[in-house]
Amino acid sequence: MREGRPASFYWLAAFFGAFLLFLYGPMIAIVALSFQGPSGGLTFPMNGVSLHWFEKLWSGGGIVDIKSAFVRSLKLGLVVMGLTVVLSTLAGLAFRKTFRGQAMLFYVAVASLIVPSIITSLGIALQFRLLDDAIKAYAPAFIADDWTTGMGLYTSALGAHLTWTLPFGLLIMFAIFNRFDHRFEEAARDLGATPWQTFRHVVLPIILPSLVGVGLFGFTLSWDEIARSSQAVGEKNTLPLELQALTTTVTTPEIYALGTVTTGVSFLVIGAALGAILLLRARQARHGSDAGKGMV
Repeated sequence: MREGRPASFYWLAAFFGAFLLFLYGPMIAIVALSFQGPSGGLTFPMNGVSLHWFEKLWSGGGIVDIKSAFVRSLKLGLVVMGLTVVLSTLAGLAFRKTFRGQAMLFYVAVASLIVPSIITSLGIALQFRLLDDAIKAYAPAFIADDWTTGMGLYTSALGAHLTWTLPFGLLIMFAIFNRFDHRFEEAARDLGATPWQTFRHVVLPIILPSLVGVGLFGFTLSWDEIARSSQAVGEKNTLPLELQALTTTVTTPEIYALGTVTTGVSFLVIGAALGAILLLRARQARHGSDAGKGMV
């Protein structure tokens, strides 16, 4: 006999559907309005359907140099992603053993999650201003005449983004190594493998799908970061800062096209990361099956 669902199920399902609509409704509206015709406005109803605002956005004659800002954010996100993966992995390996000051180091590493983002950005900007003053005062012979500040995308902005991505990467690596089976490493050492060979051929292939997730966190958190970049980015803005500056001055759907492009990049990176994770897990399962057949 088939039992019917209780009425509470349908009420909860309706509530969940309303929550999803509230959560993703604004994004859907922005995407729809970005495909308006040349006479389109910022509100519904739509005036035609075309790619006019995307063409204007990428032509370089619009409200912002989208290509330069896009490339800057993309390069910075890739650097942050790489450093987050490497540093989080090394930290996760280090925290597997007990050492003096371990607890203090952990709390310092995750403290940036508690401190407001704008305060972190202001602190980094102040630190670089003090550094600039010290360089100008004590090392004038080693700097160029037109040198103004050490702040930039790959100095202060990179540090600001890492204060946001590294704690997440570290926490993920803690979860990975807490459930890691140490017997694999012991077997490799018994067979004469060096520590590097053990990591390269045993540990890394097992944790590689999780490292893809850490990299995904690093890139996406850097890609849309505003508060930590606002005071520490230097002279050239990232794409999110350009987008924020345009929200008070733009009166055309071009800003919606820009929002659609940035959202599309985020979904593209997420899809690529999920695809890579599935491929790596399938490869691991295939290798495990082949190893089992070899033993038989």
